[in-house]
Amino acid sequence: MAVRTGEISRIYEAYPEKKATLYFLVLGFLAVIVGSLFGPFQALNYGNVDAYPLLKRLLPFVQSYYQGLTLHGVLNAIVFTQLFAQAIMVYLPARELNMRPNMGLMWLSWWMAFLGLVVAALPLLANEATVLYTFYPPLKGHWAFYLGASVFVLSTWVSIYIVWDLWRRWKAQNPGKVTPLVTYMAVVFWLMWLIASIGLVLEAVLFLLPWSFGLIQGVDPLVARTLFWWTGHPIVYFWLLPAYAIIYAILPKQAGGKLVSDPMARLAFLLFLLLSTPVGFHHQFADPGIDPTWKMIHSILTLFVAVPSLMTAFTVAASLEFAGRMRGGKGLFGWIKALPWDNPAFVAPVLGLIGFIPGGAGGIVNASFTLDYVVHNTAWIPGHFHLQVANLVTLTAMGSLWWLIPNLTGKPISDGQRRLGLAVVWLWFIGMMVMALGLHWAGLLNVPRRAYIAQVPDAYPQAALPMVFNILAGVILLLALILFIYGLFSVLLGRERRPELAEAPVPFAEVISGPEDRRLVQAMDRIGFWFAVAVILVVLAYGPTLVQLFSNLNPVPGVRLW
Repeated sequence: MAVRTGEISRIYEAYPEKKATLYFLVLGFLAVIVGSLFGPFQALNYGNVDAYPLLKRLLPFVQSYYQGLTLHGVLNAIVFTQLFAQAIMVYLPARELNMRPNMGLMWLSWWMAFLGLVVAALPLLANEATVLYTFYPPLKGHWAFYLGASVFVLSTWVSIYIVWDLWRRWKAQNPGKVTPLVTYMAVVFWLMWLIASIGLVLEAVLFLLPWSFGLIQGVDPLVARTLFWWTGHPIVYFWLLPAYAIIYAILPKQAGGKLVSDPMARLAFLLFLLLSTPVGFHHQFADPGIDPTWKMIHSILTLFVAVPSLMTAFTVAASLEFAGRMRGGKGLFGWIKALPWDNPAFVAPVLGLIGFIPGGAGGIVNASFTLDYVVHNTAWIPGHFHLQVANLVTLTAMGSLWWLIPNLTGKPISDGQRRLGLAVVWLWFIGMMVMALGLHWAGLLNVPRRAYIAQVPDAYPQAALPMVFNILAGVILLLALILFIYGLFSVLLGRERRPELAEAPVPFAEVISGPEDRRLVQAMDRIGFWFAVAVILVVLAYGPTLVQLFSNLNPVPGVRLW
C-alpha cells in the first residue's frame, strides 16, 4: 500500500490539476446533495402535501418553504453547475494539450469559490437571504449573501484566464495549427461566459452590494431584472456546455465508436458564443418599460439558439449509430440494442439527452412572444428547467464520475458499484420525467411557480392528478439521491488505488471527419474575431434599452417577506 501511495503521489506531482479538479468536483457534488435534499419537499408541495413542518422539526434553521426553495435553487442551479464547469472545462483541455495549467491560479479559483460559498451560505442558512434563485429586488438579502455570491462567481473569471493561458501557450508552440477540438470548446465556452456574466457582475457591483451595505436607499427592480437576465438565460448554456463537451468528446468513446464530425461540434459551440447572451428579454415579456420591438428581437434570437442544440442532436445520434453498428448492431434499430447499456458513463448522458428533447420543445414555447403568456410564472417553468439542468446536466455529471474518479484518483470502480450507478441514473431519469410531466401539466392548469400551494390545499382542485405525479417523483428522486450518496462515497472513500488508472489518458473519442485543412474550421479558429462579433451583438441587443432604463431610474426600498 505504501508503494501504491507513493506512486499516486508521483502522479499528482506530474499532473497536479488532477487533485484540484477532484476538489472542485467533490465540493460541487456536496452542494448538489445538500440542495437536492430540499427537492422532495418542493415536489411534495406541488403535490399539495405540506412536509415543511416536518423539515422544521428535523432542521430548526429552516424557517419557511421559501428559504428551502432558495437553498434548493442556489445550491443546485448556481453552485453545483459552476463548480462542475470549473472542473471539467479546465481539466479536459489541460489533458488534451498535455500541458499543466497555472496551478497557483487554479487553487486561487477554488479558494475563491469555497470562501464565497461559505460567506453566502451563512445568511442563507440563517434565513437572512431568502430571496429565491433570481434574487429580484425589492426582495432584500443580507450583504454577506451578495458579497459571497459575487466572490463565488468571480472565481470563474480566474478559470477563464487559466484556459486562455493554456490556449495561448499551445498556440505559441504550434503556430498555424488549428486548436484541438476540446480546447476549442473550452475556450469558446469560457469566452461566452465572460460576456454573459457581465450582467450579473454589474447588478451586484452597481446595485445589490451598495444597497445591502446601506450606501444607496433603493434599487430599480426593472433595471435589476434586466441585468439579471443578461446573465440569467445564458447561464443555461453555462450549465449545458460542459455536458455537451462530454457528450461530444467522451460519449462516442464510451459507446465504442467515434465522433462523426469535428467541424459540427466546433460550429455548435461557436453559435452558442454568438447567440447565447442577446436573448434575455424573452424572460421579461410581462415587464413594462421594455420596448416590445426589442422583446420580439430577443425572442427571434432565442429561437435561433435552438439551432446548435439541434445540430448536437444530429451529430451525437449519428455518432451513436456508428458506435452501435461497430458493435455489431444490424437493421434499422438493431444498433440501439448493441450499445453498452450496462455502462453508467454511457447510459447517464444518453438518458439526459432523451429528456432534453421535450425540454427543448418546452423552451421554444417559453421563447414565443405569444405562447409564453400561457405558461409565464406557472409550474410549467420549473418543469422545463428541471429537464435541462436537473436532468441532462446532472445526469451527465453523474455519469462522468464513472470514468473521471478513477482517472483523477486511481480508485477502481467495482462491478457492484457500477450496477448501483446504473440504478441511480435510471431512477433519476424516471423521477425527473415523472416530475416534468406533473409540473408541465400543473402549469397548463394555472398552478403558479414559486408558491407555497400546500398551504392552500383547496385552491387548485383541477390539478389533482398532476399533483400525484409530483408526489411520486419526489419519492423516486429521494431514493435515487440516497443511492447516489452511498455510491459516490463508497468510491471516494475506498482504500484501493491503482496508479495505472490515474496514469491512463482521458478517454477522448477519435473523429471520423476531422478538422484538417478545412477553410470553415480555419475560419472558426479565429476565436478573437468571433468574440468581438459576440460582444457587438450584445451591445446592440441590450445597449438601447439599458440606456433608456438607466436614464429613468425608479429606485424602491427593500422588503423582506419571509
